[in-house]
Amino acid sequence: MNKNNFEKIIFLLFIFTLISAIPSFAQTDVSQDSLLDNATLENCVQYALIHQPSIQQSLLDEEIASKEINSKLADWFPQIDFTYNLQHNYKLQTSVIQGNTVRFGVINTSSALFSVNQTIFNRDVLLASSTAAEVSKQAGQLTESNKIGLAVNVSKAFYAALLSQDQLEIIGDDVTRLEQSKKDTYYQFNSGLVDETDYMRATIAFNNAKAEQRGVEEALKTSYAYLKQLMGYPANSELKLVYDHNEMENDIFVDTTEVINYENRIEYQILQTAHSLQEANLSYNKWSFIPSLKAFGNYNFNFFNDKFSKLYDQNYPTAYIGLQLSFPIFEGGKRFQEIQQASLELKRSEYDIQSFKNSANTEYVQALATYKSNLNNYKIQKDNLDLAKKVYNTIELQYKNGIKTYLDVITAETGLRTTEVNYVSALYQVLSSKLDLEKALGLLKY
Repeated sequence: MNKNNFEKIIFLLFIFTLISAIPSFAQTDVSQDSLLDNATLENCVQYALIHQPSIQQSLLDEEIASKEINSKLADWFPQIDFTYNLQHNYKLQTSVIQGNTVRFGVINTSSALFSVNQTIFNRDVLLASSTAAEVSKQAGQLTESNKIGLAVNVSKAFYAALLSQDQLEIIGDDVTRLEQSKKDTYYQFNSGLVDETDYMRATIAFNNAKAEQRGVEEALKTSYAYLKQLMGYPANSELKLVYDHNEMENDIFVDTTEVINYENRIEYQILQTAHSLQEANLSYNKWSFIPSLKAFGNYNFNFFNDKFSKLYDQNYPTAYIGLQLSFPIFEGGKRFQEIQQASLELKRSEYDIQSFKNSANTEYVQALATYKSNLNNYKIQKDNLDLAKKVYNTIELQYKNGIKTYLDVITAETGLRTTEVNYVSALYQVLSSKLDLEKALGLLKY
């Protein structure tokens, strides 16, 4: 092998290796693009709206509905068909005419038929054309409803994960304080400043805090797993939530004087569309008493010959056009029953709308009451947090000066930690209840 051939082989191997690696590079890039570097609440919701399988299914349902509509509307266009036939009659029909045996027909026949049909009136195509917009709207509304539900669930899961994260941070600070307190009481005990019970109490409090910390860590894993599930986020990929407490505190308020407007609710809009489709269905059944009418035209190429080689030498065509009127006279009362059924279904859809209004009003009242209650609780817990910090700092200082016992310090420490957890819990509760209120008012749009 000469040097030039060897260099060509090395070059081709290099190109082959490079091309083989392209798919893996592309796959890595796609995987990285599907992750969030800045997992704010808004980004998490938008990510879910793109990657959640249920939303993708809803979008596919919209496309399917569009294709079904186009398929039905295609019946309005001329329907052109072609039929080809080739036939070899190896035994011809025989008949006796005036005592003579006569054979009819030819051995080889062939035909080619072109037919054109144009629907002028047909209740099926009329229903398709009159309901196309409503069917398409209904599919879009169902997607909108799924998006709103997903956005609310993702937001609540986001808050739940933050709550577990904040609880872990609070208990972590508490563990740090208790660990230092444990060391301080140990040195004080060895110095004879306090008795052994203070050290034992400090140890117990520290151990309990460590156990609680482990439980919160496991709860945080569960919260993140659930959030990833709702988002359609890769389970084994890191998701670091980004948030601002001050911004969240400023975002807790909503106008509680706004009254419910049913037409803003996507559920009401879906029911209205369903009602319109039921009206169209009633009209469709009434149209069964109107004849169907279509125009048609046929052109038939006919070839006959006993010799196959000369079959297509001579054409004997036939052609005709016409109108076809079709009307069923009696069907055993079936059409009357179908009209009555459609009328009852339309009436039922009206009750569905009324039932929704009743339930929506109850949902709004409950959401408003819950929001107000949670908002009031948040304000109380915020005040309690300031007080708990002052109490703890004061008692800790008094204990160091020998005024208070260590039991008082533990009580103040426990009260501070509980108040901190209550505060963050109240914050996320009021944010979650705000979502429910906005949903009840129909303010959420996606």
